[in-house]
Amino acid sequence: MRISANKIKLFLLYFIILWMTAQVISAIKRPNVILIVTDDQGYGDFSCHGNPVIKTPNIDKLYDESVRFTDFHVDPTCAPTRGALMTGKYSHRAGVWHTIAGGNPLRASEITMADVFKASGYRTGAFGKWHLGSNYPYRPMDRGFDEWLGHGDGGTGTTDDWFDNDRVDDMYWHNGEREKRAGYAPDVFFDAATDFIKEGENDEPFFVYLATYLPHDPHTVPDKKMVNKYKGSISDYVAYFFAGIDRIDQNIGKLRKVLEETGKAENTILIFMSDNGGTAGVKLYNAGMRGKKTQPYEGGHRVPFFIHWPDGNLKHGKDVTDITAHFDVLPTLIDHCGLSAPKKVEFDGRSFKKQLLKPELKLSDRVLFVENQRTFTSQQWHQTAGMMNNWRLVNNKELYDLSKDFGQKNNVISQYPEVAHKIRKAYKAYWKRVSPGDRDKPRFIVGQKEDPEIFLSPSDWYLPKVPWNHAQVAAGSPEVGAWDITVSENGLYRFEVRRWPREANAPIQGVPTFIKKVDSWTIHGGVDKFIYGNETKILHIQTIKLEVGSHSETKKVNGNDKEIVFELNLQKGDTTVKGTMFNQEGELIAGTYYIYLAKVK
Repeated sequence: MRISANKIKLFLLYFIILWMTAQVISAIKRPNVILIVTDDQGYGDFSCHGNPVIKTPNIDKLYDESVRFTDFHVDPTCAPTRGALMTGKYSHRAGVWHTIAGGNPLRASEITMADVFKASGYRTGAFGKWHLGSNYPYRPMDRGFDEWLGHGDGGTGTTDDWFDNDRVDDMYWHNGEREKRAGYAPDVFFDAATDFIKEGENDEPFFVYLATYLPHDPHTVPDKKMVNKYKGSISDYVAYFFAGIDRIDQNIGKLRKVLEETGKAENTILIFMSDNGGTAGVKLYNAGMRGKKTQPYEGGHRVPFFIHWPDGNLKHGKDVTDITAHFDVLPTLIDHCGLSAPKKVEFDGRSFKKQLLKPELKLSDRVLFVENQRTFTSQQWHQTAGMMNNWRLVNNKELYDLSKDFGQKNNVISQYPEVAHKIRKAYKAYWKRVSPGDRDKPRFIVGQKEDPEIFLSPSDWYLPKVPWNHAQVAAGSPEVGAWDITVSENGLYRFEVRRWPREANAPIQGVPTFIKKVDSWTIHGGVDKFIYGNETKILHIQTIKLEVGSHSETKKVNGNDKEIVFELNLQKGDTTVKGTMFNQEGELIAGTYYIYLAKVK
């Protein structure tokens, strides 16, 4: 059968139109995404939420131009929130149940938000706080990010951070290597993110995860003018805290200007949120809520959530009052951006795309849970809030109706037993879903080309009381812990065991010294003397013992030794590493705080 020339032309025209339509649809479905997560900034730490002191003009502008979620919840602490945000799952189910002590690495088998964006053709960058694992296979670069710039896993001053970092002219982790960068750390992260945005091709979408360490302490400022504008009516400590928020606000203004200048503003989804309830500012203003960071009351887990996308036809300037949560973000982005996960994932969250287009829409009722476990044996209802519409069941014994008692002052559990029963019933299903394998220990993998030398530090010891920052190590914490590792292949491995990390450049039997560089305010409301080298303790260490699996070996420490090196033949598989330090009488002083471990080539 012969086909006429006109039919062929129509046929070709039809496919050209289809192709062009597909390109338009593809462009619409491939917006850029920037996810900003501040650290320890409570719901009340914004002028747009009624704070009488702090001024956040750029965030206020974003608030005015966004869909705002007024009943949005996260976990009461940072690492669990980040685990849920990255996976679309309850943090407990994703294996993140603490901020330290082996409870913060995101289970290696989980698919992350970055994995999803990367599989969908996006460039992916993480700038700032990660807090989901410090060695392979848990680092951002192992979890779907093309570009990564950060301090220590948990933040400035944590034990895998550069020893004397203070947020001014610091050393950073950049794609797995140490790198010096000048400037104030919050500015460095925003500048790196904007560079990443500018570097891409116009038709290549990007996903930027910009997780500020601010306003979390240490409250460091490079210029006292930042603080002076808030001093007077509030304490110096809160003034330092607000100065950090002020700097975030300034950088958000600069970031939005870059988006405008590069022509990317219209088709960029810009999301702003915080990782848990407030800290320093809650006594001044907490938006009428009870509770703060770490607590299961409303002030511990209700946070701001703004989303802005000019090309997306979102109902900017409107509020979504439905209860929503951190694990809803990934399912929503998949739905709204047309993303494809690299493998099938069972999310705990659900998409709120429809509410972005119609904020008054009420989604089906559900019961949600947030918790602050931090226990080495999982415990039902420990530091937990069950949430259903306006109801809050706290620790399985306190029931509050927020529609009548937003400040959670009146426990009405005896008056509404049927409400408590409904939430408890949902909790049984929740617990069955999240608790299997919830305390499986994370294992760093040694001998891999992706991470040739792993850095073991005491924040990953599986202990109830663990020295998680350099200041505690400097003070001579007496704790003793071990690390769980996986040896990737048989061979000779080098263990460089230290009382101080390399950059401290101090002998095992001595202390490092530092020069004061900037003003810093600690959570205790005083000058952070450790940063300046004034709170360090000499440990009279004479011998160091290293135990790897069943092997044990002890070596003597001489006066100028900065490290003790052990070389051991290891077999492929799982094992444990433990170091201990002893005095001249053979008495145990502490565990070895730092070990650099690599396969000998």
